[in-house]
Amino acid sequence: LLATGSGDASARIWQMGGHTAQSGSGFCRLLQHGNNSTDKKNKDVTTLEWSSDGELLATGSYDGVARVWKKDGSIVHTLCCHMGPIFSLKWNKRGDYLLSGSYDKTTIVWNVSGKKGVVKQQFHNHTAPALDVDWKDDVTFASCSTDKSVLICRVGLTAPLSKFTGHKDEVNAVKWDPSGKLLASCSDDYTAKVWDVSSNSNQPLYDFKSHKQEIYTVKWSPTGPRSKNPNKPLMLATASFDGSVRLWNINDGSCISVLSRHRDSVYSVSFSPSGEYLASGSLAGQLYIWRVRDGQHVKNFKGKGDIFEVAWNVEETRVAACFSSNVVNVIDFRP
Repeated sequence: LLATGSGDASARIWQMGGHTAQSGSGFCRLLQHGNNSTDKKNKDVTTLEWSSDGELLATGSYDGVARVWKKDGSIVHTLCCHMGPIFSLKWNKRGDYLLSGSYDKTTIVWNVSGKKGVVKQQFHNHTAPALDVDWKDDVTFASCSTDKSVLICRVGLTAPLSKFTGHKDEVNAVKWDPSGKLLASCSDDYTAKVWDVSSNSNQPLYDFKSHKQEIYTVKWSPTGPRSKNPNKPLMLATASFDGSVRLWNINDGSCISVLSRHRDSVYSVSFSPSGEYLASGSLAGQLYIWRVRDGQHVKNFKGKGDIFEVAWNVEETRVAACFSSNVVNVIDFRP
């Protein structure tokens, strides 16, 4: 199943099968976020994520409402509390809490384990819009904001456990490594930073300064301690508006590869499930797939419009990319 969210006030769940992507497209379920053209205003779907068991899909929209759907397309929860657009939504691993970050400067942990989804706790610690959130474990999470800070918070506590203020401009993304010990953040200040939360230091473990423009996203490889590929080394990918993707060695902070075929801003990167390949998508519709071990590009695809996100299937045989031209492309991949 592939889920997509759009500016047309809808999400869709696509059934994908078949030997090839072209022959594999099955039924599509429409998850309508408004009943008519007036009702659909401000209901652009800004973010979505599957629960870890794949049974539920959460969507966040511009109207500040989070919605939880079954994979058959029926709605389970409508979560109303935010006073502005939702920018990020994440499930905890246990699947009982949903975390949202919003333009209204707050983050909310929702308890969605009962018949009715309710606010477990709302956090008011940022002084500007919260752009991204990510769970460390089932009760602890990180958030980042245009206020230039990164916070670590825990359900049940009002004050943050930690506050990192090293960035000099808005912080676009935060991501925990598979072990939950390292937190990566990236910013409009052209840097990405890695924080060792076990060290009690307010200085970053690594401060990556090689990019020449804003860094929009960071992703950890699904490798290293407590990952599905524990014997492969952990690395971090950073994607920037300078058109490059960089891979970083987390043991010593060195740059492993500079992936520099894109000519436009790179908005999305995604490691394959094995950690051996990386897909990247940029403005002007360019998709590349890279072999991680030597930084070689092994496949490319050019679509119409700008690419906003790329994602792998679990079998590592297909990559999906969504475009500003209202299209989702699914590409077969055979190394």
